[in-house]
Amino acid sequence: MSTLYIVATPIGNLEDITLRALRVLKEADMILCEDTRVTQRLLKRYGVVNKQLTTYNTQRSGIRIEKIIGWLTEGKNLALVSDAGTPAISDPGVILVREVRARLGKNVSIQVIPGPSAVIAALSGSGLPASEFLFLGFLPHKKGRETLFREIAASERTVVFYESPHRIMKTLHTLSAYVSVNRYICVAREMTKIYESFIRGTAKEVEEHFIAHPDQIRGEYVVIVAGK
Repeated sequence: MSTLYIVATPIGNLEDITLRALRVLKEADMILCEDTRVTQRLLKRYGVVNKQLTTYNTQRSGIRIEKIIGWLTEGKNLALVSDAGTPAISDPGVILVREVRARLGKNVSIQVIPGPSAVIAALSGSGLPASEFLFLGFLPHKKGRETLFREIAASERTVVFYESPHRIMKTLHTLSAYVSVNRYICVAREMTKIYESFIRGTAKEVEEHFIAHPDQIRGEYVVIVAGK
């Protein structure tokens, strides 16, 4: 029976990879990558050489699925990775996993190699309630965005989502308008990287922090909003 491995990779610091993940990447017949250049840097760091890599991402997911199904049918063992973190979480890998389960069923083994996740890392360092939470992934750019902010404002659970440097200030400004002043938020920036930081306070206070420190409006963000 062939196997599709779902392999979590570091979200920043390349030391954050498990021994099991390295073994699977070494043993797999092929590695399915979001960007082969990013994956190649990780493999080179740990001396994993002469591996066959192929691209599987948002733009090429539909094109690649038929070939991937074929490889698995032939008995090949494949490892799916994203550029950072756990595949299939806000990631096109979910489409592949769904199709493999639907079309190959018990004829293929799907094994998860757990590891880094920006959502969990940010929650653990935020100091905000994390026994239960709602994860929204990346918020839509336009359609449905305002509706989500109203849902965040009404949520009794902690809400977590990703944001880009291009929209973080607009997002914080909107949160300031929707979320009550007695609720805390935390913005986790550049998780596990050199400039990792946690900015915590009311939405207005966090917005004012970034206004005062425009040099920090870059990188990757996880935004956490405490429940009501």
